[in-house]
Amino acid sequence: MAKKIYNSFRAALNGFRETVVFEKSFKIMLVIAALVVAAMFYFPTSRLEKVVLLLATFSVLILELINSTVERIMDVVTSERDNRIRIIKDLMAAIVLLASFGAALVGALIFLPYILNF
Repeated sequence: MAKKIYNSFRAALNGFRETVVFEKSFKIMLVIAALVVAAMFYFPTSRLEKVVLLLATFSVLILELINSTVERIMDVVTSERDNRIRIIKDLMAAIVLLASFGAALVGALIFLPYILNF
């Protein structure tokens, strides 16, 4: 049982590492996430604000992982240009973009008062 859990955890870390190494947008999002977490502890944010910031940040990271997964699946399905696959990839990118805008709005609403009073 412990070995199975260990192997599952190792596989998850391998997938995470694969994404960090090969997906430039995910690297950028990780840097932004680190800045959000640093700002979250630098400014006197409330517990609720911290929870909202973490949910928004991790939502974007998770959606980018899903986006990368779908893109790779589509690349396995066919290496030829297919308009349907392009549309699927564009839809996935739109999902991440919308989540990123939402997270940025959350960050602005929470951090702006602290920054303006700094």
